[in-house]
This record gives sequence, structure tokens and C-alpha cells, in this order.
Amino acid sequence: MIPVAMTTERAYVESMSSPALMTADQLLSARIPNKRVELVRGLLVVREPDIAFISRERLPDPVPAGFLDLAPDLAVEVLSPDDRPGAVLQKVADWLSAGVRLVWVVDPVRRLARVYRHDGTQAVAPADGMLDGEDVLPGFSCALCAVL
Repeated sequence: MIPVAMTTERAYVESMSSPALMTADQLLSARIPNKRVELVRGLLVVREPDIAFISRERLPDPVPAGFLDLAPDLAVEVLSPDDRPGAVLQKVADWLSAGVRLVWVVDPVRRLARVYRHDGTQAVAPADGMLDGEDVLPGFSCALCAVL
């Protein structure tokens, strides 16, 4: 085997080190303005839905300070013009994987809402359709045109 001399010159490509992972306790004590971030697989991301609903029956008593260790029953995302479809679908997948039972993604530009359920089924509500609370919010419905 021929020995190879290793140089100490700077590499053309910087090393791609993994970001440090964080625990929930570390996030609670971190100094982050407004703490409008979430911990996803140990990484800080902004992943919160625009609206979230947790049924009273699922809330711990007393409600602890800080972050709750449970997923909402319903998550609602209202698309912004700069939202990327892949990023939104990743949010939906993360929410459903975390235990969210119903996700509404409201698209004001296309004037429709996409409904994603925990059982993997999906539906589209057109502008003249209704958003239904289904088994998550029994009896609740909202005309989509009222929120567009």
C-alpha cells in the first residue's frame, strides 16, 4: 500500500455537520422570543397550525404550564401565498402521525379546503361546500364560503 500525504488545506466543501438535537426540557428553558417554534424529532421548526382544537375531555387537569404533550384533535392551516405544497403536506403528515384526527387545509386562492383524516382518507370541500367537524367536533359545521 502506498502512503498518501494528507494536506491541511481548506476543503472546497465545508463539512455538513448535523444540527444539535434538543429535548423538550431544553426548549422550555431556551430563550426564544415568543417561542413560536416546535420540536420535531429533536429539531426546532415552526410547525404550528393556524388554528388548533383540543377537546376538554383530553386536557389534563390541571393544565400544566408550558407545552402540552398531546396533539390537537383538529388542526387548521390557512395557506399563504408563499406556502410550498411539499412543506404543507409534510406538516399535515406530521400532525396526523402525531395523533391529530382531522386536518383542514384552507386554500383561499383556489377557494377550496382539503380535508385529511387520521384514517388516511381525504376529501375536498369546494367554496360552496361545508367544513364538517365529523367525529372530532360532532354537530359542528361551517360554510367554507364564510371563511374564504
